[in-house]
Amino acid sequence: MEILDKLAVLADAAKYDASCASSGAPKRKAAADGLGSTTGAGICHAYTPDGRCVSLLKILLTNYCLFDCAYCINRRSSNVPRARFTVDEVVALTLGFYKRNMIEGLFLSSGIVRSADHTMEQLMRVAKTLRREHGFAGYIHLKTIPEASPWLIEQAGLWADRLSINLELPTAAGLSRLAPEKSDTTIREAMGHMHARITEARAERRRFSPAGQSTQVIVGADAATDTDILTASDGLYRRFKLNRVYYSAFSPIDHASGLLPPKPPPLAREHRLYQADWLLRHYAFSVDEIASTSADNMLDLDIDPKLAWALKNRGAFPIDVNTAPKEMLLRVPGLGARAVDKIVAARRHTTLRAADVARLTVSFRRAAPFLITLDHRPGALTDRADLRARVAPPKQLSLL
Repeated sequence: MEILDKLAVLADAAKYDASCASSGAPKRKAAADGLGSTTGAGICHAYTPDGRCVSLLKILLTNYCLFDCAYCINRRSSNVPRARFTVDEVVALTLGFYKRNMIEGLFLSSGIVRSADHTMEQLMRVAKTLRREHGFAGYIHLKTIPEASPWLIEQAGLWADRLSINLELPTAAGLSRLAPEKSDTTIREAMGHMHARITEARAERRRFSPAGQSTQVIVGADAATDTDILTASDGLYRRFKLNRVYYSAFSPIDHASGLLPPKPPPLAREHRLYQADWLLRHYAFSVDEIASTSADNMLDLDIDPKLAWALKNRGAFPIDVNTAPKEMLLRVPGLGARAVDKIVAARRHTTLRAADVARLTVSFRRAAPFLITLDHRPGALTDRADLRARVAPPKQLSLL
């Protein structure tokens, strides 16, 4: 098979690995006089720890796989076209795209061939060859194999910027049902080893996966609720200090197992989970607080989790923007972390009015029912029965 044919197969197969902003985009292809497309194959965008958005060549080393996970299109029993890159081919592709200024790094994952150790060694050799033989200084993200030798994963961490291990499903029961050849215990042990190595390296000020580790959770393939998923994520953040948990809405596949749902979950569910995850990591919300806004442990798809919490806890509002602690300001719908920082800085020098807050955030209309300023008191507005309708974003109508 020609290398471009392999690229078509293995770049398309990599679209199920969520690690970038373009994951989940609907398929679009420009007409003859148009421009651009959103096909699965190609280059994705990811954010580095310093906030830069970088373009990554996103491919699999191979989509052959020894495992037969029911939710995976590259499972052993799937009849998809197969291809396999050599280490030298991935290195040549990466350098070629990089020298043409088309990418700033590489995202490399793989099915498991021959053995977990063999596959992990191939992944590690790609990164090592790029760094040592070609002086490649671009970003490298490697998806690692949890069943592989810890030594091989440690070697990979010497050359990659970020390592990740897929949790796959949020509960051990779900993994046992849909991927019985994988072990939740093995996955978490591998995450623990990686966390220990990253912590040691930072203490010793040496390079080892400097962008930390991340994972991916499939949403909607099993019966796990949003609370189950957020509980799993919260545990990973606390126990292994993961940088990110990526949520990937399950995509139905051809000739799928009867264990899987026939339809994908709404993409809005994936979006709400990302918003709730953000509240866990940056706004000091707990899983219980987020879960308390729903009776069935599923996030409200019509409004974001922060607004849902505020509407559920109206007794905590309104708060005075000039005196409220920062922790409470962060819980006001419409006020992001940057806006709150600006408010806290500004109120050291002046007493804020509504117009002042409106200049510091573009979402003052949403925040107004929950805030008091020198010249603004929402009064009974905070308790009105139609408050949700007043502050909820308008619903996008279908064009069809």
